Amino acid sequence: MDSSAKVLLISVAAQLAGMHPQTLRQYDRMGLVEPGRSPGGGRRYSMRDVELLREIQRLSQEDGVNLAGVKRIIGLERVVVEMREQMAEMAEELALARQRLAELETISAFPRTDILPVHRTSTALMVWRPRSASDD
Repeated sequence: MDSSAKVLLISVAAQLAGMHPQTLRQYDRMGLVEPGRSPGGGRRYSMRDVELLREIQRLSQEDGVNLAGVKRIIGLERVVVEMREQMAEMAEELALARQRLAELETISAFPRTDILPVHRTSTALMVWRPRSASDD
């Protein structure tokens, strides 16, 4: 079974999490957990939701964190997960870009291992005049 599938009735999820169904309803209203909805409007929970409920209970009972703090912790943990996913994508894109650059360098007539500024000689004409006594 997919751990993110929202298939558990509130009574089953509450029992698995060791909580009263009313507690799950309260957590839903507070935005601590986001159950799915059946066509009739009943809440449906996933095993991930149950794990989250257990973590909420641990934070509040064992660590003494109030529910506002729990909500903040959960929100920050979600941000961290999203950022790690973005970093992994960016690292993959960077690796592909470096690979493509290496490929281009091998087919170039003048392969370069580093991008350096090009110094060009100037074609400007400079006129020199000796100083006269009136320039002082």
